[in-house]
Amino acid sequence: MKLSIGIVGLPNVGKSTLFNALLKKQVADAANYPFCTIEPNVGIVEVPDERLPVLAKIVKTEKIVPAVVEFYDIAGIVKGASVGEGLGNKFLSHIREVAAIVHVVRLFEDANVVHVSNKVDPRSDIDTINAELILADLETLKKQREPKMNATKAERATFKVAGRLKEELDRGISARDVALTDEEKELVKGLNLLTMKPVMYAFNVSEEQLGQQEEIKGKIAALGITTNWIFFNAKLENDVLAFAPSEQKEYLDQFHLKDTGLNRLIKKSYEILGLISFLTAGTLEARAWTIKKGELAPQAAGTIHTDFEKKFIKADICAYPDFVSHSGWVGAREVGKVVSAGRDYEMKDGDVVEFKIGA
Repeated sequence: MKLSIGIVGLPNVGKSTLFNALLKKQVADAANYPFCTIEPNVGIVEVPDERLPVLAKIVKTEKIVPAVVEFYDIAGIVKGASVGEGLGNKFLSHIREVAAIVHVVRLFEDANVVHVSNKVDPRSDIDTINAELILADLETLKKQREPKMNATKAERATFKVAGRLKEELDRGISARDVALTDEEKELVKGLNLLTMKPVMYAFNVSEEQLGQQEEIKGKIAALGITTNWIFFNAKLENDVLAFAPSEQKEYLDQFHLKDTGLNRLIKKSYEILGLISFLTAGTLEARAWTIKKGELAPQAAGTIHTDFEKKFIKADICAYPDFVSHSGWVGAREVGKVVSAGRDYEMKDGDVVEFKIGA
């Protein structure tokens, strides 16, 4: 499954600096002026998974293949972007291609880094971006034509749901916050509405603010954001990459951080999209595979190869902790920790799997 995340926000909030850190190299131009990023930089980033090296050691393989996230660094959006201000239409079209949005918000004060509105006001910044995305979606919904006499039942239903969404968007409510059934969401999926995409907020704070984390949390709570957020310091995220893993932990401890903002960002992206990883481990490789939470064993097999879903017979499954504590397949089977699962088995995060496929 392709996991794509778009990094958005006003100019000069730290989007490209964050993107540079994500890719562990300078691939985005982090200049101190708006519109320095015209085409979205795209990068593939590994999903941190401490289970894979452990599995690799057990099955005696040197090849580790983690799951990956595709990040898009999308240029700064400004007020009026929905009508083309500041190359806005082009940037908004890039957001349509991603599965979820990371909205970078500036909390840090720095006179040397200009703010597009000449003041640091996170509430106003968030509202500006949300308003532009809503306006862009309203333009999409206005293009929906009333079904003709020979229209299908689905076309009529889609138009009805689109009308409801337009009413709510006109009131400033994002599409993701409108109470729709799963069937209604499927009907309008093809409209690819920007505000229907899951969103996570990434608050860029100063090094000084990292020492006042309760204050940061208070500011975020005051914005009405209670879930799906992280805070990070863009400079620290780049600096920490120069250290060995053991030194990274020591460096992060100074700021009372258990993990880098990047790792927290990637893991949270998984969470907001309802994704989990199942694992395969053999002499060829130890690998993580991304699936939607709730998928059944045959669908998971299809992630490896489309034919595997059609030819699925069964799956041998062992929970990761059992696989490790009993040193692999042989030991886990000896103590009855391997389950032979059929077509109705719902996959769990961390399942170690061997699929049995027919000819």
